[in-house]
Amino acid sequence: GGGGGDDDDDDDIPDMEDFEAEEEEDEATAQPAEPEAEEEEDAILKTRTYDLSITYDKYYQTPRFWLIGYNEDRQLLNPERVYEDVSADHAKKTITIDPHPHLPMAAASIHPCKHARVMKKIVSVMQDGGKEVQVEHYMVLFLKFIASIVPTVEYDYTVQFEA
Repeated sequence: GGGGGDDDDDDDIPDMEDFEAEEEEDEATAQPAEPEAEEEEDAILKTRTYDLSITYDKYYQTPRFWLIGYNEDRQLLNPERVYEDVSADHAKKTITIDPHPHLPMAAASIHPCKHARVMKKIVSVMQDGGKEVQVEHYMVLFLKFIASIVPTVEYDYTVQFEA
């Protein structure tokens, strides 16, 4: 009883036991390989990683980008080692080592002294090209600017801009 539906309607709903049996018999299903621990270790490409943070610099009134690096074994990098991973044109020119405002450590930072001027120029070039720049896109534009300085860091952009 109870539902008031036809028994024919139940025939349209697949039985989960049949589905599981079919799944077990599917020869096209790839079985995961179980590499030995040594092989697995060799197969992983170890690279440096970075924690990135953005703070607001009150003096320059712009965002400030911070890089805290870790070596291939996930050990904290000396901040000066960050210079090895940034554009040679910017290393030791726009990258400075300063106390992080929210962490008890020194960190590499892209110094904000020219951020406002560069960002105004980027926006101006886009506007001269007929692009309308929305204020909510500022951070995405800022990250694209930062990517030119730190080319080894990959970003995932959800908004595309054409200059």
